[in-house]
Amino acid sequence: MSAPRPMLKFEDLEIGEKRRSSSRTITQDEIVKFARQYDPQWFHTDPEAAKQSTFGEVVASGVHVLAIWRQLDHEINSDIDFVCGVGFDNFRLKNALRPGDTVYVTSRLLSKEKSKSGKPRGTCVGYYEMRNQNDEIVLHFESINLVHTRN
Repeated sequence: MSAPRPMLKFEDLEIGEKRRSSSRTITQDEIVKFARQYDPQWFHTDPEAAKQSTFGEVVASGVHVLAIWRQLDHEINSDIDFVCGVGFDNFRLKNALRPGDTVYVTSRLLSKEKSKSGKPRGTCVGYYEMRNQNDEIVLHFESINLVHTRN
């Protein structure tokens, strides 16, 4: 069974609207398992060797951080009728994501502009953050997304 189509259209979105996800705690096993499949660098995959790294322990791959962001973002923004994402600006990984960290995601709509091509969509730019239990930014960026209009 497929999920229902999201209800919120371009016209429903308000600039400045902020949303926050629930929290999620990251485990060492999750970090190592993901990295072994998608980013097998030693400081992501080998807890013993990672003690000698700059981080002093295993840390999550940036690709993994983005995947976790996507899951938490879906929790708070899956009611928006997106066409697709078209890019990220000012993408920064500010602090390492470590085993035991508990993170959450926020989104805030920065701007929106109806399509000049006449297509039934508009462009929305959102600012996204992932923060840890110490309120430190793990990840932040602006995401450019196309959203369906009512017509």
